[in-house]
Amino acid sequence: MKNTWPTKSTRSLEPRKSRSPRMGLAGALVATFLASTTCFIPAATAAERNPVLLIHGIDDTHAAMAPLGRYLEARGWRPFAFDMVPNDGQVGFEALAKQVKAQVATVRAQTGAAKVDLVGFSLGGMVARVYLQELGGAAEVERLITISSPHNGSMTAYFRWNVLGEELRPGSKVYQRLNADLSALSGLRHTVIWTPLDLMIVPAWSSQLPGAREVRIPVALHPLMVQDVRCHQAVEAALAD
Repeated sequence: MKNTWPTKSTRSLEPRKSRSPRMGLAGALVATFLASTTCFIPAATAAERNPVLLIHGIDDTHAAMAPLGRYLEARGWRPFAFDMVPNDGQVGFEALAKQVKAQVATVRAQTGAAKVDLVGFSLGGMVARVYLQELGGAAEVERLITISSPHNGSMTAYFRWNVLGEELRPGSKVYQRLNADLSALSGLRHTVIWTPLDLMIVPAWSSQLPGAREVRIPVALHPLMVQDVRCHQAVEAALAD
């Protein structure tokens, strides 16, 4: 099967199958050497790992997460993705978090997994937090990884005049609720990945969150975070922890 991003509502990336049924001894030795020298994560079968739900950011679709999804799939993870609708901020955090809750239920039903891991980019990380902290999601999730998510709001939200734009502003009622009590996240393995050069999350340090493991990567532009291989590697390391 070609290693492409599927188009169904919940998209599962399946590992690429070899196109060559026969391989010479030299080729097999080279492949073995490359595998042994590039794999820094303890070996585990896909069945032993939680499925991973990728959650995109505002104005994006699942396609924004495709580079990360393909990276994880090629290394034996089971990534899934979906489109939050609408994606332009016409509805608030709670409505989007309910969509995440539904997708988690779908992934668990499809895979038989007791828990899933969540990777949220930008808005996706905040939507994941609402699901975890206010919709009971902490009982269904083992790991939360956020990439350049505005955990404390962003000044750029003042340029978006809709429901979600208001909720994304620093000090909004949603942020006051979420950041006043982080106890629901205490049982999770939580990692925040962010860039101090972010011009979308202003100030950039808004992507930090107390109690979470922190990975700082100097990526020049906000949307490039989910395309940067250093970010992909950081996500994989957090998933393997």
